[in-house]
Formats: sequence, C-alpha cells, structure tokens
Amino acid sequence: MPRGPRNLRVVADGVGLTQFGGVALIAHFFRRLRLQGALSRHIRFAQRNNRYSISESLEALLYPLILGLGRIETTEPLRYNGVFHYLAGLPGYPEPTSLRRFLERFARWGRNAFLQLHNRWRRAMLGPATRAIFDLDSTVLTVYGRQERAEVGYNPKKRGRRSYLPLLCFEGNTQDAWEGSYHPGDTHVATITIPLLERAFTRLPEAIREVRVRADGAFFDHKILEYIEGKRAFYAIVARLTRPLKNRLAGLRYRRISSGVWAAEFRYCPHGWPGPRRFIVIRRPVPEEPSAQLHLFQMGGYSYQVLVTNLSLTPLNLWRFYNQRARAELIIRELKDAYALGKIPTQDFAANEASFQIVLLAYNLLNWFKRLCVPAHLQRATLQRLRQRLFLVPAQLVRPDGVPTLRLAPSYVWASDFGETLRRIRRLRPPF
Repeated sequence: MPRGPRNLRVVADGVGLTQFGGVALIAHFFRRLRLQGALSRHIRFAQRNNRYSISESLEALLYPLILGLGRIETTEPLRYNGVFHYLAGLPGYPEPTSLRRFLERFARWGRNAFLQLHNRWRRAMLGPATRAIFDLDSTVLTVYGRQERAEVGYNPKKRGRRSYLPLLCFEGNTQDAWEGSYHPGDTHVATITIPLLERAFTRLPEAIREVRVRADGAFFDHKILEYIEGKRAFYAIVARLTRPLKNRLAGLRYRRISSGVWAAEFRYCPHGWPGPRRFIVIRRPVPEEPSAQLHLFQMGGYSYQVLVTNLSLTPLNLWRFYNQRARAELIIRELKDAYALGKIPTQDFAANEASFQIVLLAYNLLNWFKRLCVPAHLQRATLQRLRQRLFLVPAQLVRPDGVPTLRLAPSYVWASDFGETLRRIRRLRPPF
C-alpha cells in the first residue's frame, strides 16, 4: 500500500531557510584569513557596475566552486537565497552575464595583482619547511564551442576535439597548488615547463634549502633536467622509452628489492644529450596492471618502468618516492570534477585563464581549511565529502531576542563535526 501524505498543502512562506548552512563556516574562515580586506586593498581597477565591489565579485566566483554549483549558469539559486547573502556578507548575488563581464575585466586589469597576493599566501602557508617537492603534471580540457585559442592537440579521450592545456605544479608535502599556467591545446609540455619552474623557484621562501622535482614522461627533456640541475635541485622523472633505451633493458643485472619487484641501474646518455645521467629500472611481473601514464614497457613476461634521477636514493626508496607523485593526478581529477576546472566559462581566452587561477585559489583555500580547521578525521577528505558533511547543511536563520542564530536541522548527524570546525576557526590566528 503506498504511503505518504494524500492531502499535502504547499505554501511559500518559509522564512530564513537555506540548504547552504555550511556557508557560515566558509565565511568565518574567510574572515579569519582577512580575505575580503586583502582583495580590496591589492586588486583595484575601474568598474562599470558599482553594486558589487571587486572583492565581492571574486567571492561570488569562489563560493560556487566550493559549494559544487559548477558552471556560472548554475549559480542562479544563490541569487534568491537571502540567508546565503547574509552568511557570506554579500549584498546579493550577480547575474551570470555580470560575472562573465567581470571575469573579462579582471583578466586584463586585476589578474597580476591577484597572482601576487595568492603567492604571498602560498609562501605563508608553506610554514617553516626546509625542503620543497614540486610535482609537475598537465591535463587536457576539451571545449565544445568556439573558445578563443582552443586548438586541436593531444586529447586521448576526445580525439580531434579542440582543447586547452593547463600545466600544474603542486607542492608535494602540503598538496598546495604552487604554480599553474594555461595554454592552447596544441602546446607541447616541454616548451612551457622551464618558465613555470622559474616562477615556482622564485616564489620559494628563503628557508627552503632543498627542492625535489617529480614528473612523468612528458617532462623527459634534457633542457628541463639541466635547468633543475642549474638550480642545484634534484629530480626523479620517468624516462621516455626510446628504442635504444629499450634495447638496454634485457641485458641489465637485476636484483630483488621487494616482493615481486626487481631493480637495476645504469648510466646512459640519450642521443642529443650533453652527458650521461643515472637511470633506474623497475621490473615487475606482467600481471601488475600496466599504465601508459607511467610509460611501462612489457617484455619477456615483465613490465618495466625507467626513471632518470640525480638523487642518491636506493632504487627502492627512489621508486617509493616517485610513486607518491600519484597524489598530483588525484588532485587534478578533483579539480576537474569537484572544482569545475573543465567547465570553460567564456569565449575569451584571457578570461578563461583568469578563471583557472581563481579555481587554483579556491582549491588552496579548501586545502588550508582542511589543514587548519576541520577535525583530524576529515583532514584528508575530498571536497565532495566536505560538502556532504559540512557545507550543504539544511538550516534556518532566526533572531530570538535579536540575536542571529543558525538552527541546523535536528536530523543533521554531523553536528559535532560542524561545531568542532567552527570552534577551530574562531581560535585560528591569521597566518598572513
């Protein structure tokens, strides 16, 4: 027998209701970081529409990324949610057209100041570390319109489609997005890596004494290696398996370094390189799942992975050190899925690049939020899990005795995590 109300009455007189009760946590965190004040002081340019300040417009772009609303068009619910406006401290919420126009102006007159401010925050959040790890990776963003400077390039999932190519550098200890650049889809990674590394090295705090770089086979280029060596830094990069390099694998002497894992090492100078480098070969039985991303090569019942390095680590420790770079690939997947990196907002290349930089700030803000504010069991949580537990919370804003009070739904089972996070935010000292 079907159950449920038979004579359901619906009225539109609910007051103070919202599905975004967790915005209170985000807004408190932003205030402790003095985010809006810093944006107002450092980013200034002429605006046609004075209803929203530059800092308010930037926050209006950050909140949907955190809340999972994706495209600019899907931010429509925020325009009519007065509780969200109150909690976020915004006078309202801009229309999609206004946000796109703001992005275009911001890309031309505010982007550089924005990047300088973001870099100051990144340096401050790195803390007292003396060693930094740069994890390099790139990804493909397929476009489906006529976006400016989108070109046909390497696109394994949508062959023949035009795309953009973001190049990213993550700090391996903190998982912060340390540097990023945005390019047409036909750009070769090796031609844009050194400029990115130059910026990444320049922005390191003086306390950093050692830098290690990890990258996949797309970065196997002697010019990149020479640049890293010139910085007195270290690297572990997957070697591209050319025919001469493959021919050496069978004749090497391997020794067992772990269960089902054998290793060998040799010095080798690829054609066109100025001198030999140290190469480490990892050999495993073929049943191990092969991955083109790791440039594995199968021969004689074994799969092979080759790393070029100037580190003095043993083969086992070097292999383990490199494998930790897999977290960068997971972060990129989260950027594309959870932070809407793959949603191209405008037809204008400069505006799309500016949106990319805003996505990186949104990711870093959430990374810092997890490190500084959430309970220990949520510090490794994905953005999707944080949304489910802390951000997308049914709540009601009331004012008993004139005191603004956010009432969470009685059925909300993670109220203790919410309360603990709020207490941590209130105790937080501004780190910059």
